[in-house]
Amino acid sequence: MTPADLKIIEGFAPFGEHRTWYRVTGDLDGAQAPLVVVHGGPGCTHDYLDNLTALATDGRAVVHYDQIGNGKSTHLPDRGADFWTIGLFLQELENLLSHLGIATHYDLLGQSWGGMLGAEHAVRRPDGLNRLVIANSPTSMARWSSEADRLRTALPQATQAALRLHEANEAYDHPDYKAASDVYYHRHVCRCDPWPDFVRRTFDWVDRDPTVYHTMWGPTEFWGTGSLRNWTVEDRLAQVKVPTLVITGAYDEATPHAAELFSTLIPDVHWRIFGQSSHMPHVEEEDAYMSAVDAFLRSTAETSAEVQNG
Repeated sequence: MTPADLKIIEGFAPFGEHRTWYRVTGDLDGAQAPLVVVHGGPGCTHDYLDNLTALATDGRAVVHYDQIGNGKSTHLPDRGADFWTIGLFLQELENLLSHLGIATHYDLLGQSWGGMLGAEHAVRRPDGLNRLVIANSPTSMARWSSEADRLRTALPQATQAALRLHEANEAYDHPDYKAASDVYYHRHVCRCDPWPDFVRRTFDWVDRDPTVYHTMWGPTEFWGTGSLRNWTVEDRLAQVKVPTLVITGAYDEATPHAAELFSTLIPDVHWRIFGQSSHMPHVEEEDAYMSAVDAFLRSTAETSAEVQNG
């Protein structure tokens, strides 16, 4: 059976005065815990993670959703930093789990900002969380930003100069700045050429409404200058009580160094580095990625902090 043969349900979960769009692929009452997929950004959409429906086989449902402010969920372009908080998105996730009736038993996969949010969720020790996948995420914004500085030094000199010039003028929408950023993106965000349509769809959504991204992250990918600028989970990772798989790409903008403390501070952890990937190994090494995540979610044996490169 393939995901195309499975039942698909789309709907909206009421969230206060707002609505969270979701899609369930498969049967929520299947033999395995449902997998809830938390997208990145903040301010992206589920689209670039669409191919994770490949994990919806043999009794496991996969739940995608668009976080509030994004995609098919309620947009609120007039709200400021006091509204767009980590607490808001944690409440939204908890509300969705309750709405779907799966709060007592579920797995969670968070990618990039979604992994940061997943870690924030896990350190609160929710009773129903069974297993956690943190994919392509840093343990702190300080580590993300310092690694971005390091990665930029390896870009062509003309690219570095264009980035510095337009950053000095805060001209982040300048075509030359976007072109220079694309050089970085194709090295450290997604190394596929061309990018698949489902990945492009997410970036198109962000371009249409960058409210959440600009407020929480900032105007550029390289450094978190928005309300998340001082974020860290490093002092709380020992509180994660569930088996955790950490995923990193060898060329990831969330570099192995940026993710390293997940592997040393979470008690029950396994770390997989995908050697041919950057920030999207679910796209760049799709088959190996799906196999690794599926095996982890099925496993019952104790995991290990040993790093696997592949």
